[in-house]
Amino acid sequence: MPISHPTVIITGASRGIGRAAALYFAEKGCRLSLICHKNQQQLEQVSRLITDMGCACLTFTADVADYEAVACVFKQTAALFGPVDILINNAGISYVGLFTDMKPVDWQRLIKTNIEGVFNCCHLAVPEMVRRQSGRIINISSVWGSVGASCEAVYSATKGAINSFTKALAKELAPSHIPVNALACGAIDTQMNQFLSEEERQMLIDEIPACRMGLPREAAELIWQIAQAPEYMTGQIITLDGGWL
Repeated sequence: MPISHPTVIITGASRGIGRAAALYFAEKGCRLSLICHKNQQQLEQVSRLITDMGCACLTFTADVADYEAVACVFKQTAALFGPVDILINNAGISYVGLFTDMKPVDWQRLIKTNIEGVFNCCHLAVPEMVRRQSGRIINISSVWGSVGASCEAVYSATKGAINSFTKALAKELAPSHIPVNALACGAIDTQMNQFLSEEERQMLIDEIPACRMGLPREAAELIWQIAQAPEYMTGQIITLDGGWL
């Protein structure tokens, strides 16, 4: 039975898909606990919009790669809102450039945020979900996790890891009635793609059958639909790319 006012944790919630998901889930009456790493001012703006809707919202500045910091977020969220019903692992960073130009610190940063951040949040959410035999986990991935992208080798690798982790954890948690799915996004019109020149942007759009980039709101709507899907849908990597790949 659907929970009337579920408690939702969203990482990377200050902008892009995370911001859109926070606002969309607020429209649905959820209690939100939002995390960002550095953009506290932007996160507070999101929080104000949510509270103006009459929804409860907590905000935290924390690095998802820091297990103890994330543990504090879960503890405070549970104390004020109760246990987490839906975990949306959205926080992620990219690196565009030749693999040979990367330094170890570059790929370690991607691995810590994109992979360890998901591990940390899931590790903290799962025990209580298993105890209650209830909960949902949605990981935000990328189409590059399935097919790989030139000049984004390590980013692609991190998203491929998240896809495999999603499928494996789904099998582990299915007996406990906890669906685990991932949303593999294509070209979504967020700040992550602002490095593109106008010419590069148009060349990208020309490759997409839908003739445009996706909107963060569209991703948010699909995340909500995944959160509401039958429990039997688990371990899936759902693509949102306008028919691109």
